[in-house]
Amino acid sequence: MKASVKFLTGMLFIMLAACATQEVKEEEGAEMPATTETPVMPEGTVDMSGQNPPLAITRGDKSLKLVRIMDGGVCKNDFQGAKGVFLVYADADDIERIKTEKGPQIFAEFENKIQAFSIDALQEAVEATNLAEDPFVLGEDEAQQKLAKQLTINFRNAVADPADTFQKETTLTIDIVPFPPSLIFYQKGCGATQLEPETEGPGDSEGQ
Repeated sequence: MKASVKFLTGMLFIMLAACATQEVKEEEGAEMPATTETPVMPEGTVDMSGQNPPLAITRGDKSLKLVRIMDGGVCKNDFQGAKGVFLVYADADDIERIKTEKGPQIFAEFENKIQAFSIDALQEAVEATNLAEDPFVLGEDEAQQKLAKQLTINFRNAVADPADTFQKETTLTIDIVPFPPSLIFYQKGCGATQLEPETEGPGDSEGQ
């Protein structure tokens, strides 16, 4: 039986309208980038190996700014699951235009939609990821890297269509990207307790 999917409510989106006029705010209890000199990441990349996420990525001809961090996790069964940080990027020009046309209150609705399809994409990605222990890896670091790459690709594939649909409906360009160093995998027990926030650092493996 599948366990419940959850995106932790303590780390929801910042009001997107704020991103048009100010830098990314620090999340309570979360470590945000310490410098504004982080380079823009190319579109489609799955390698975010630094300890701080990039403040901007490119999508097509647009530069999208980091506007919020989501923290979420899924158990695919009683034993296996994954959790981690998911980065929400948005186009600042789109935000300012929509705020002017429709008012800032519209972003509360946008936030709910983004969260809903991100939950579905995470569920699909975890289901598609082989979380069984790999006897051929050389150690925990290699196992972590392989699982993080696999889940990241699966999530990117799962979230692509709903993100495009959202963009067409709202005219707000966004992208949602897993942060691989934050991903934690469970292979010998997964439940609500494991999905709660922890104080351990990003990338700490729980795939024992």
